[in-house]
Amino acid sequence: MISFLCKPRLASRRSLPISSDTIFKHTSQMAQSAVDEVSETGAFTRSASSFRNIISRDPNSSFPAEPGRYHLYISYACPWASRCLSYLKIKGLDNAISFSAVKPKWERTKATDEHMGWVFAASDSEEPGAAPDHLNGAKSIRELYELASISYSGKYTVPVLWDKKLKTIVNNESSDIIRMFNAEFNHLAENPALDLYPPHLQAQINEINEWVYDGINNGVYKCGFAKKQGPYDEAAKQLYEALDKSEKILSKQRYLCGNTLSEADIRLFVTLIRFDEVYVVHFKCNKKMLREYPNLFNYTKDIYQIPGMSSTVNMEHIKRHYYGSHPSINPYGIIPLGPGIDYSSPHDRGRFSS
Repeated sequence: MISFLCKPRLASRRSLPISSDTIFKHTSQMAQSAVDEVSETGAFTRSASSFRNIISRDPNSSFPAEPGRYHLYISYACPWASRCLSYLKIKGLDNAISFSAVKPKWERTKATDEHMGWVFAASDSEEPGAAPDHLNGAKSIRELYELASISYSGKYTVPVLWDKKLKTIVNNESSDIIRMFNAEFNHLAENPALDLYPPHLQAQINEINEWVYDGINNGVYKCGFAKKQGPYDEAAKQLYEALDKSEKILSKQRYLCGNTLSEADIRLFVTLIRFDEVYVVHFKCNKKMLREYPNLFNYTKDIYQIPGMSSTVNMEHIKRHYYGSHPSINPYGIIPLGPGIDYSSPHDRGRFSS
């Protein structure tokens, strides 16, 4: 799906199916955060996720969809984790799957090395929105990876879908997790009729996901983490071509796949909600702001106002993470004051039938 940095060595206590797509090339040391994933050309190249087990509604599967068995570890700052939380909320899975959030700003994950990453709050009152790891007593997301695989050498990313029974990571790939939340827990969901990946739209959703991911979701990172002008220029060009394409589609219909909310919309939303607050400044995506796209801007407000969605957006966590965790981009960690957009304000998307 993307280009890779190195070859992982996974000698896990438990079965971790790894496809040939997860074999990394080019360097001998695994990148341990996204800011490390820059090739010799100066271009950002995101590596693949390693834990790809699947939860199934089949009670005889290795990971059956059982109430209370699974826990979702997230960061409110991370768009990939936030789309998983979005599914948990709009599908009504709160009573079936627990979740908790890490602190927004990266900190040292071990005293013995310099790795900076996601850490848990020391107490329930230390950081609003963040919590300690009450399940495993881990101090960082890194510790969860090391608990699941004694010689794991990859990135310590969120989301993490954790199996409380087997005490291991089931999956850390958000695109897998949202599909599981959409279909495999319907017998436990409060909103089982909501299908964000219906059979008749799957081909269209897959096609949209491809260019939205490359141009927008990952595109802002390719702009922000580029270390040479050429890769930045190319990423910015692709980003605004994809935004222009989205704006044109949304001038004719309420959502990306017509007048039905789908997976494609949730995947796009998590980048749009961060765009003006973070990516315009921090990732140098300043050719045009979201607010200058009337359809995209109102579309973002429309999705934000879906019941449950606003609770997945913690803008304080978002801004504190990006501006405070990338010293190579923002060495003094100064957080811009604005723009403070009110996404709960009225929108015009009701002009399309739904």
